[in-house]
Amino acid sequence: MGSVGTVGSVAASTLGFPILTVIVFLPLGGAILTALVPASDDGLARRVGLLAAVAEVGFVAYLLVAFKPVAGFQFVSQQPWIGSFGIAWKVGVDGISLFLVAVSALLFLVAMAGPPLRGSARAFMTWMLLLEAACIGAFLSMDLFLFFVMFEVTLVPAYFLVAGWGGPRRNYAAMKFFIYTFAGSAFFFVALLSLVFLTAPAHHGHATFDLITLTRLAGGLPHADQVLIFAGFAVGFAVKAPLVPFHSWLPDAYTEASTGGSMVLAGVMFALGGYGILRLGVFILPRGASDLAPVLLTLAVVGITYGAVVTIMQRDLKRLVAYSAIVSVAFVVLGEFAFSAQGVAGGVLQMVNESLTIGALFYMVGVVAERRGALRFSELGGIQKSAPILAAVFLAVVLSAVGLPGLNGFVSEFLVLAGTFVTHRWWAVVATTAIITGVIYFLWAYQRVFHGPARAANAAVREMSWGEIAAVAPLLAGIAFLGVYPAPLLDRLTPSVDHLLAHVQSADPAAHVPRISGGALSYSVPADQNVDSGLQTPAGAGATAAPVGAGAPAGAGSGAASSASAVPAAPSGGTR
Repeated sequence: MGSVGTVGSVAASTLGFPILTVIVFLPLGGAILTALVPASDDGLARRVGLLAAVAEVGFVAYLLVAFKPVAGFQFVSQQPWIGSFGIAWKVGVDGISLFLVAVSALLFLVAMAGPPLRGSARAFMTWMLLLEAACIGAFLSMDLFLFFVMFEVTLVPAYFLVAGWGGPRRNYAAMKFFIYTFAGSAFFFVALLSLVFLTAPAHHGHATFDLITLTRLAGGLPHADQVLIFAGFAVGFAVKAPLVPFHSWLPDAYTEASTGGSMVLAGVMFALGGYGILRLGVFILPRGASDLAPVLLTLAVVGITYGAVVTIMQRDLKRLVAYSAIVSVAFVVLGEFAFSAQGVAGGVLQMVNESLTIGALFYMVGVVAERRGALRFSELGGIQKSAPILAAVFLAVVLSAVGLPGLNGFVSEFLVLAGTFVTHRWWAVVATTAIITGVIYFLWAYQRVFHGPARAANAAVREMSWGEIAAVAPLLAGIAFLGVYPAPLLDRLTPSVDHLLAHVQSADPAAHVPRISGGALSYSVPADQNVDSGLQTPAGAGATAAPVGAGAPAGAGSGAASSASAVPAAPSGGTR
């Protein structure tokens, strides 16, 4: 996992060039430049927008290579912003947020480059780049005020992307999306202010929005306050995800949006909800998360069963894909609140995999719609005869969605179910029904679209072009790579997950974090990011930390560059 000295050097070496600040502001700068292009020159606007998106992928690729597989935030950049309120520009990335940033950059590029665009390319590229900057900024924020600003800014470009380039009911869908998510944000904002003001007395009477500081201080709040504040966070992020019963905006927004809009709404913005619950809810308020975990787990299994039933009933291909997202969101929440290494890692991996898979699904649905002008199953059928490559690519994405071994969906679903079974057996048993129902509605939909007799226009559907294949190829490559070899992602993700679970166990020893009696996994985090002083050992002491929750702390932190924390080891035979 890396030594104490190693982590100290990582923390020092990543502060020279503010790469995360560049990654946030690069799409914003691209949006400004695109907006300044003359309205009559849509071609130039499209090229400028794509150039910014390609540059963003390049910087994120460098971030992936330079990231070290250790716990704690890396590449941290911090600048004072509104000092009187304890607000700063502070961004950082850890194993949990790293691949969410990476898949977001990739998906935005594909959504901007691949689908055909009708209407103003200048406006579309501007809103897409602004949305990309806000989404990635939220994933990287280490200041809660900054996170809230980024989280709210996403609503504006998302609204205009649906309303400006959507289907016949786009205005209704855009307004419904905005009202629902804005109302959810109100719960989040009230909970955030409550957290800041209630912790201020313990911070010398000064308010702070710093993620690490608030996490340290939140443990001193009364138990009831922690539960209520977490509930506010959970409602706000459950609407964004969305989790049943806060999901009713999803089918209309995903269905009415254009192909590119659907790809980023379903592939990136849903991850903001799942990430927010984990990063802000569980990390800052682990005691509240532990107390309300049964409620979230129950909502997750309800979402899995309900989402499967309503998805099977759909008669429109795009609406079926939209409803299937409800099941994926529920899987993310199930893994996060399993409070096991496999479950939480599976939940994060599910967000990454869902971005790739559902982004590719909506892209392929757009290809079918472009050729047929209709997506109702009653008007489709037999397309495979005239477009075998289109059928083959669509089938590959469908097999990813149903969790075929060897593709990415299998890995995350297996980890979620295995991790949940370890700690919450009956919730896992109910959730396994999604494996069967997913096969039913996806393969049945594929059969009705591509098999059977080819009637009327279905007999002469145009084959996929090389450009369309090239556009979806990066998503297919990600689907295949993570299905065959997910180790690079899990190696970078696991230390951060272990750190999170150690924090949950420290706050609530009764939490269902599996561990082996007498065994412990030690790793290092920068001392200024360690939020559980009782889990620290003196830097460089070389001592093996005691198992989490095993009693007295191994030692006190000494203010060195980093400190070792004890993490519950995975159950014997478990997948890490």
